[in-house]
Order: sequence, then structure tokens, then C-alpha cells
Amino acid sequence: MKLTVWTYEGPPHVGAMRVATGMTGLHYVLHAPQGDTYADLLFTMIERRNHRPPVTYTTFQAQDLGSDTADLFKTAARDAYERYQPQALIVGASCTAELIQDDPGGLAETMGLPAPVIPLELPSYSRKENFGADETFFQLVRHLARPTDRTERVSCNILGPTGLGFRHRDDVEELTGLLSEIGVEVNVVAPMGASPVDLTRLGAAHFNVLLYPETAETAARHMERTLGQPYTKTVPIGVGATRDFIAEVQQITGLTGQPDESRLRLPWWSASVDSTYLTGKRVFLFGDATHVAAQARIARDEMGFEVVGMGCYNREFARPIRALGREFGVETLISDDYLEVEKAIGEAAPEMILGTQMERHIGKRLGFPCAVISAPVHVQDFPARYSPQVGFEGANVIFDTLVHPLVMGLEEHLLAMFREDFEFHDAAGPSHHGGHAPKPVAPAAQPVPADEGQMLGAPGTRATPSEAGAPDEAAPTKPVVQPDGSIQWLPCAEKELKKIPFFVRGKARRNTEKFAAERGVAEISVDTLYEAKAHYAR
Repeated sequence: MKLTVWTYEGPPHVGAMRVATGMTGLHYVLHAPQGDTYADLLFTMIERRNHRPPVTYTTFQAQDLGSDTADLFKTAARDAYERYQPQALIVGASCTAELIQDDPGGLAETMGLPAPVIPLELPSYSRKENFGADETFFQLVRHLARPTDRTERVSCNILGPTGLGFRHRDDVEELTGLLSEIGVEVNVVAPMGASPVDLTRLGAAHFNVLLYPETAETAARHMERTLGQPYTKTVPIGVGATRDFIAEVQQITGLTGQPDESRLRLPWWSASVDSTYLTGKRVFLFGDATHVAAQARIARDEMGFEVVGMGCYNREFARPIRALGREFGVETLISDDYLEVEKAIGEAAPEMILGTQMERHIGKRLGFPCAVISAPVHVQDFPARYSPQVGFEGANVIFDTLVHPLVMGLEEHLLAMFREDFEFHDAAGPSHHGGHAPKPVAPAAQPVPADEGQMLGAPGTRATPSEAGAPDEAAPTKPVVQPDGSIQWLPCAEKELKKIPFFVRGKARRNTEKFAAERGVAEISVDTLYEAKAHYAR
């Protein structure tokens, strides 16, 4: 655990809150100081839920540390049960409360509460949010799920969706429809939408769909051992993965139902001439392991992009992501340090980033467009509209997500080309914002004749363009030093480079620098830029 301005994951008790918030009839008693109640805002502000998480905090303060904080926990647990009457309680400590070692689980066990009490042991100083969600769901399943008769029709459980999950609500709806077309009923969706009583019915399903390994793989493995339920290994994000998922379900169940693919837009577009101007675009992927792995396949196999780097922030999935990186022939980054991620992206110089809200900010600083594909995300990535990631409709949404940043960049380039046009020049302001009318420009003062003998800078005189801060064509140009210090771009060459469309600008820069390095040219001028263009056009 460390203090940071940005963080990809919160402490593990936030993961437990995600499970509790997604469920019904479950209450979380969290032994925590007053400041740890901030996590409520993650759900009410970012996810825009209409109710607070079902969490009771002990909220002890500094003066309580000299007295019996254990008694504070007992009082909070008893009050929570009496007020909310939950079907089950989970109890644990926040990262701060862990230091005082009050053992909430042991304390709750001695209280004799009428509802099942499930203790959580979440090591705050060695693990993080996704582990907390995975371990919490596993403990709930371990305590509540029991063997039972299978449903008459083939059914499954959908495992993994939680509160504050990236498009989890819509993914469940899309996946339920997809399974129905195959002929599979959904027995229980958990944690999201399930109650503790629902968890006792998990054993009635014939198999489990592991939708998000980060939050449910431990529970899926447990149910495979204890309930005899196989679970799917393919996450149906993307056209190819969805087809593979359908084949996997058919193999498990023996069913032959085939979902309707007529809604798909991506395959048609990928085969069209319109897609060719995006073919070969260099992309860098970073996020949680599930979405990075899925989007890497989409980027390469379905969009025709070139993957130049990838990584994930959850270390529990370092091994499969490194294996995927070897398959793609790229270096992988396993880190939760956003500065390391920013450095890797800068060195890779992609034409687009596929990442989290953190990479969106990185992209703004580095000048790369970014499509958000993974948590953590902000409020704009919890849309009110239907916007899944899984299944065939999810493939359409992803298609839009990946294409729009590049298409909008093309629009900006076209606007830049017509900068001198009466409608699009800088002073005109955005054409769709009526309140941004250009302000009147004061007429420029007449220059003072040179023969008046007045010294520059004296009262009543005008400064030369150089003194006023305007560019002086006669002044020597100062070269722009590249990060590695090896080659310098003159400002005139940089200006000319910006006239090249954004989607080939990165390639033009790399080719020009390679051309200059091979010829021992230390400074890149406009002539060097066009000589390199002519060389590579042969």
C-alpha cells in the first residue's frame, strides 16, 4: 500500500464494498476510522446509484484508540442488524483499522446474531481492490452455496459482475439474451443482483459462466470442486471471442442453438474500403487483464491495428498477460504506477491508447487519442444508455469506441487544413457554440518611422515584432531536442510535420528520424522531411 495521487485500485475493503453494493439482503460492517467513509462517493457519484452502499462504519476517532474500540465494533454490528435485518452480514476491517488488530470476525462470532456472519480477512498492505472483491465473493459462496438438484432445463450461473464494474449491468443483460438464444437459462447472476438466499441456489445450475475472472475466478474454481460445475474459460468480448464462447457453451451443454449475428456491424466495416485508412494503426493497451486480453485480440484480428505495447495493473494476472505479450511479440508492463505506464506509452509512441481513465489523462498530456476499455473509469463511462462490452451488441459498442477517437482526430485535422477559411479560422470559435462569437480586434498601431530617431522602448514608440513576442523570420530558429537527445527537429520542420494527417504523422516522424540517423543528420529541417518522404515513396 502506498500514497499516490492516482491509483488503479483501492484497498481490498473497497472490493468487498463492490460485492456488497451489487447484492441485495447483504450488509457490510466495516471497522474503520472516520476518514475511511470516502468510498461511498465512488458509488453514488461515479456510478450514479440512487442509494448508498449497504455499509455500516464503526467510525472510531483518535480519542477512541485509548479505550475499547472492540466494543465500538460490537455496538455497530448489533445496530446494523437491528436496523437493516439483512439475510447475512460480512464483517471486516479497513486498511487503517487493520493496524489495531481488533479481529472483527472473532468479535462478531461471539455476539450470537440471528443472521449468518461471514468474516473477511483482507490483507490491506499486500493486496488490492480486485483481490478484495474476489475473496469476498469466494467467502460468501463457500459459506452459503450447497449441493442441490439441477434445474430441469439446462441452466448456468453468471459469475463476476459487481457494483462499480465497467459496463457490468449491460453485460449481464446482453449475455442473458445470448445464452437464451443458445437455449440456456440463467439460474443466478452473482454477486450483482443476488441475495444471500440466491447464493444457496447456485448449485442448481449445470455450469458457470465466468464473466470477470478478476472478481469471481476463485469462487468458480471452488464450485467446480465442490458442486461439480464446470465453468467457461472464454470471456465473450469481441466478435471472435463471442463465437468461441458460443462454441464452448455448446460443447459443455450439448445444445446447438445459434445466436443471430445480423446485428453485427464490425465485420462488414472491417472488410470495407472505409476501414483501410485505419489499418495498421499503432495501439498501446493497458487496464485490467480481462479487458486488455480481449481488446488486444479485437485490435489485431478484427480492426487490423498493430499492437505495440500492453500491460495490466493487477499483478494476480501477470503470468497470462506476459504470455499474451509474447504471442503478440511486444514487451508487457505489469505495474500499478501510472508514471511507469506514462513512460512506456511515451516510448512506444502509439497512434492511439486503449486504457483506463488514467491513460485518458496520460494521452491528453502526450497528445495521443485514448479509448477507455477498462476500469477504473469516471462518470462518463457509466452511461445511462445501453452500452455493453460482451456479445454481438458489445462488439458494435467496441467498434464505435475504437473508431471514434481516430475519426474525430481526422475531423480536427481537416479543420486545421481549412484554418484560414472564413468559418473555421481560430478567431471564429467553435461553429456549434453560438456564444463563442469572435471578439472585435483593435486596429494595430502604426509603426513609428525609423527616421524619427526615437530609441526602441522609449515612451510613445512601438516595439519590433521580436520585442513584442511575435516570431521574427530573420531570427535564428532554435532546434527542438528530442527526449533521447539524438536528433533535433527545427521549429519550421515541426510546423510542417503538423500538416500531415494525425493518423500517419507518427509514421512520418519515425521514418524521418530514421532517414536522418542513417545519414548522420543531427538537425531535421523541412528539406530533410521531404527528402525522407521521397526516399520512402520509392
